[in-house]
Amino acid sequence: MTEPIYVGIDNGVSGSIGIVGIGREPLMLHIPVKKELSYTKAKRFLTRVDWKMLRDLFWQNLIKIKDGEVRDVRAFLERPMVNPTRFQATSSALRALEATLIVLEAQQFPVQYVDSREWQRIMLPSGLKGAGELKKASADVGRRMFPNLRAVIDKQGDADGLLMAEWARRERR
Repeated sequence: MTEPIYVGIDNGVSGSIGIVGIGREPLMLHIPVKKELSYTKAKRFLTRVDWKMLRDLFWQNLIKIKDGEVRDVRAFLERPMVNPTRFQATSSALRALEATLIVLEAQQFPVQYVDSREWQRIMLPSGLKGAGELKKASADVGRRMFPNLRAVIDKQGDADGLLMAEWARRERR
């Protein structure tokens, strides 16, 4: 068995997935989502993780056995934002977490939760204030470390999933 493949998942409907490991090209994917009418009486839309597409992304990029080799995949999932004063955002984050966990469990990938500050402390410069600075720094560092993924990082607006996966690889988690 070769070195593990590390998967960093920036949880949520606007999150990303980073995949790194020796012997494979780093990869960054957007969390696949779908929009649909909410359960409320008033017209409102929900954005949900498309679990079938997420499952297929994992199958295409992680599950397939290459040359008879079983892959050791380790998933690192950023702890979701939960704040009772932000009910809609919290509900969205928890729905995304549940859908993602179901897919990871079905693939029998071990999952470890990670606080954003834990990987950011290692991968991003110190002294950053606020979400805007963190997002910009994540994109800047991601483009510098993974120049071949510049287009997907620019589209995403950050490289959180990718940097989380790289942090796990460096830390030998």
